[in-house]
Amino acid sequence: MSRIDAIMAQMTLPEKLGQLTMTASGYAVTGPVIAGDSTQAIIDGTIGNLLNMVGAGPVHEMQRLAVEQSRLGIPLLIGLDIIHGHRTLFPIPLAEAGTFDDALWERTAREAAREGAAEGLAMTFAPMLDVSRDPRWGRTAEGPGEDPWLNTRIARAKVRGFQGGDLSAPDALAACAKHFVAYGPVNAGREYAAVDISERTLREVHLPGFVAALEAGVATLMPAFTDLNGVPMTAHVPLLRDWLRAKMGFDGVIVSDYNAIAELIKHGVAADLVDAAVLALKAGVDIDMMADAYRKGLPVALEQGRVTIEEIDASVRRVLRLKEQLGLFDDPYRRGSTPEPEAAIDERRALAREVARKAIVMLKNERDVLPLPAAAARLAVVGPLADASTEMKGPWWGAGEHEPATSVLAGLRAALPRADIRHAPGVAIDGADDNGIQAAVALCDGADAVLLCLGERATMSGEAASRATPALPGRQQALAEAVIARARALGIPVIAILFSGRPLVVPWLAEHADALLAAWFLGREAGHAIADVLTGQASPSGRTPMSWPRAVGQVPIYFGARPTGRPMNPADYYTSKYQDVDNTPLYAFGHGLSYGRFRYEGLEVEPRRVREQDTLRISVRLRNEGVREAEETVFLFVRDKLARVTRPLLELKGYAKLQLKPGTAGSVELQLSCAELRYLGPDLQPVFEPGEVEILVGPSAEPAGLLRLTIELC
Repeated sequence: MSRIDAIMAQMTLPEKLGQLTMTASGYAVTGPVIAGDSTQAIIDGTIGNLLNMVGAGPVHEMQRLAVEQSRLGIPLLIGLDIIHGHRTLFPIPLAEAGTFDDALWERTAREAAREGAAEGLAMTFAPMLDVSRDPRWGRTAEGPGEDPWLNTRIARAKVRGFQGGDLSAPDALAACAKHFVAYGPVNAGREYAAVDISERTLREVHLPGFVAALEAGVATLMPAFTDLNGVPMTAHVPLLRDWLRAKMGFDGVIVSDYNAIAELIKHGVAADLVDAAVLALKAGVDIDMMADAYRKGLPVALEQGRVTIEEIDASVRRVLRLKEQLGLFDDPYRRGSTPEPEAAIDERRALAREVARKAIVMLKNERDVLPLPAAAARLAVVGPLADASTEMKGPWWGAGEHEPATSVLAGLRAALPRADIRHAPGVAIDGADDNGIQAAVALCDGADAVLLCLGERATMSGEAASRATPALPGRQQALAEAVIARARALGIPVIAILFSGRPLVVPWLAEHADALLAAWFLGREAGHAIADVLTGQASPSGRTPMSWPRAVGQVPIYFGARPTGRPMNPADYYTSKYQDVDNTPLYAFGHGLSYGRFRYEGLEVEPRRVREQDTLRISVRLRNEGVREAEETVFLFVRDKLARVTRPLLELKGYAKLQLKPGTAGSVELQLSCAELRYLGPDLQPVFEPGEVEILVGPSAEPAGLLRLTIELC
């Protein structure tokens, strides 16, 4: 008899339901505390999983209650939202997506796992794989951006990074792919709102990231709070039980989102907690997070014959198997038993700075005002985000809430100790008081350059942080107009640095600032990384993982849109266009400048006639015609020119990087399996269809910058 069989043979119903219950926990002066319960529930075996516990000492104290004082000694599964680092905060996921660097994505997840596991944790509620094409949605900050193919790359890298090669290793965490599925296209970008999309969009855009996570061996999965076409995901039998479990063969743990099972009542599909528990269990949800629906509802449902003990046992077995895979039965204290060496912590901070540098996107650099010239001895650092170290952490700071972070002002002063750096906030981030604008404008006098630090508060992004107008909040626009007007009169450049968890709608600023950086929320090393880029110690190399709209009315806007029968034509009134704004984004997907200047030429594609089993070899030559060494990200797109269903205007299929010194040239080579040229036909089944496909290569999804050749599928 296996260990799990032996344990289950002894378990009472309350103990089984305890293994299906996850409860928030914390630590007070008196010791560990449980939300809405007591630690006696752990000893009684009626709580088997915890979230939000931080620190090896408290975690081990909780484990001792379960392992040494409960009847069966089943260890606890303890998890935390480690979204972009544990204590050492890296850039938010959206910013990190813009590095287009698989190895970097995996490294940050690996380091976050090591740091979290060193504090006794065994699970993270990440990665978030929700494609977002609507910057109004606050959780855009936590995800991959707009592209489903990019999402698959991130999914694989993050699962590998969090889980490592051996889930039982003391530095491994069980990853949790969330939020299954299509949480991103909530109605009007409003958090928790309904989702109504086509089956094609579901399969082409929102499922691929989760397929990739499953293929990478993700241990757990979390359904979205939302409904999909009228069926709440927490109770979605066709997708959870039939597709995920039966078709895809996922036998890992499905954990509900926070209180999501109870919220089936407010969705209007469950009359009470018993109904809700039945619906979730029947759909395949194993762990009830914070609703207490399983402990309270399933005994009643079992007595009524609405669920069977076999269904409960199946979920219990999956939870126990995960604990066994994590090595918790063999040594429940293996995580957090050895403090990390100081050298590992220093290396992690260096990595945080490196990733932050690479995540910065230079959107504009008129007249090459960046990097700052060495002669720039006096800088005016203006704006409410200039000296805002806490905001640099971004949303979902986890255990890093009280850890230090470097502001722009501190980073610049450390990088330029001899410069005269003066600062005035001008306005608050989101206040109505503009009395400080005059003092901020006065700093322009005598300055060699103005750094204008604008954007969102960290809590304006993330969960429950949707914004109907994702523009500069408060009186920041007025500050920008006043500062730029004065700087222009004085003939000095203005470099605007934007902080946000989403693309912002800033057409005026983009037009009038001399340079514009998207600094997102870069984590603990934000100020140092920004200083590295501003001073030329590093060339910016980040790219936009989402299209930046010119106006909110363009949303959703994304490069993978399908063509229309009446494409935009300025000369024809009856074509697809706005009367008051251009169709194109302010900045296209993949846009980002560097301190180099790259020319593309000599696109080659071989072979030109291909079958499904073939591999395409694509090469393009680049020359750095700038005066500084820089790295270029090269994107590979395809377009199916004629198909039985309308295909996107562009589909991302690859990317590569090339570092070149000024005046030098080099080649980028990519390979593409021709099986990736399949698409979902009218019956939503993959088809490799004879015909012409365009291969496009360039620096972004902006069509004018793409080289193209046509191949034939046969």
